[in-house]
Amino acid sequence: MRRLPRRPTLTVLALFLVWLTSALWQAYKPLPPGIGEVRPWRTAPEVTFLADLTFVDSLGVRRSEQAIFDAAHAMIGQARRLVVLDMFLFNDFAGAEESILRPLSGELNEALLQRLRQVPELRVVVITDPINTVYGGMRSPHLQRLRDAGAEVIETDLAALRASNPIWSGPWALCCAWLGNTAEGGWLPNPFGQQHIPLRSWLALPNFRANHRKTLVVDRDSGWQALVTSANPHDASSAHGNIALRFSGAAALDLLASEAAVAAFSGTPLHDLPQPDVDESVEGPRLRVLTESAIADALIDVTEHAAPGEALDVAVFYLAHRGLIRSLLNAHARGVTVRVLLDPNEDAFGRKKNGVPNRQVAHELVAAGIPVRWCDTHGEQCHAKLLLHRGAGEATLIAGSANFTRRNLNDLNLETSMQLVADVSHPAMRDATHWFESGWTNLPDKRFSTDYAQYQDDALLRRAWYRIGEAAGLSTW
Repeated sequence: MRRLPRRPTLTVLALFLVWLTSALWQAYKPLPPGIGEVRPWRTAPEVTFLADLTFVDSLGVRRSEQAIFDAAHAMIGQARRLVVLDMFLFNDFAGAEESILRPLSGELNEALLQRLRQVPELRVVVITDPINTVYGGMRSPHLQRLRDAGAEVIETDLAALRASNPIWSGPWALCCAWLGNTAEGGWLPNPFGQQHIPLRSWLALPNFRANHRKTLVVDRDSGWQALVTSANPHDASSAHGNIALRFSGAAALDLLASEAAVAAFSGTPLHDLPQPDVDESVEGPRLRVLTESAIADALIDVTEHAAPGEALDVAVFYLAHRGLIRSLLNAHARGVTVRVLLDPNEDAFGRKKNGVPNRQVAHELVAAGIPVRWCDTHGEQCHAKLLLHRGAGEATLIAGSANFTRRNLNDLNLETSMQLVADVSHPAMRDATHWFESGWTNLPDKRFSTDYAQYQDDALLRRAWYRIGEAAGLSTW
């Protein structure tokens, strides 16, 4: 009997090794400089907690109260030297969403253009994610108008980041990345809007890489001011619940330095930027800039050091990070009062979701005795990302762009959050506490949340999918 030829087997093995090598490289390659950093503690001369609220009133009507982008517009309106904006979603894509509350992208675009007209010497730098052009497959009218007005528009070089979905990013880097993309001749449907896109845009989508940051830095007469938020200037996101911290001082320049790092590895270094004072003494209320994995380190550190009788409140759009979940369970077991307010993962721009990962994580937390409530959403998302720790006299708040997932906290996405430490009576701490308490208990004329039983889900298959998706990076969270 003749032996079967070995060449096809060797070919398949060689292709598998090439795929594996590329996947491993994409997953573990060196990070660009400036990623996953914790900046120094800075004094906090003024810090304000801001929130966009969406709720159901006493008549059952969905209503919204917004503050975040009103504050951003006011900040831009005072700038005379420099505006640096980094926003993940900066577009008017609507998907299947029919209820647009505000044209946030157009409003922000006009605020920047108006200030450029008023102050021609103003330097405006806009850093954003390629999702706004569907990875080069279409043009962004907002970004083009800014370019035409003299703004520096930087699309983040996502290929410099590690792969959160190496199963796809490995072969994609070999077969498709080098093809580039074009905004001409799109023929496939757009998952985010109406304009058609090329096949190459669809091939880029499953990489799930993102510059997910949401920051703003501006100069003002008395120094520098900054905003770090969970909110996007995205029309279809305009009804979402969100939070932000606005602050001034050296921490604003630390934030500016962290954005300069993104611009640099994206091929557009930002020269002649003001530098923060590294020798500043820190007294009283203090805050610092956290990016990427430094956010995870801070979240887990605060959770692990919470003492019996103290309180940990979590409100987040996605909760899936296994290390943080273990820390929350351990904190509860040693007598910390833990409460978790979650989005039910029910809605995504007019489309229904299956509740993964939050409903599966909530099942695990409730089984251990941690109370969970759901945001009572009606088409919008409960989009905040916040952890609040309150002790006998001092409180710690961590808030910003990062969901509490592997993709957001393990040096995969680009993320920025702020860590504020101050007395529990500090205005920002009082406002953050009031925001959480209102969401947890509801108000007489404002219903924010509902009982755990409303979205309880202990289905084994979805629990298995949560674990696989979180570990392998195959999920969108």
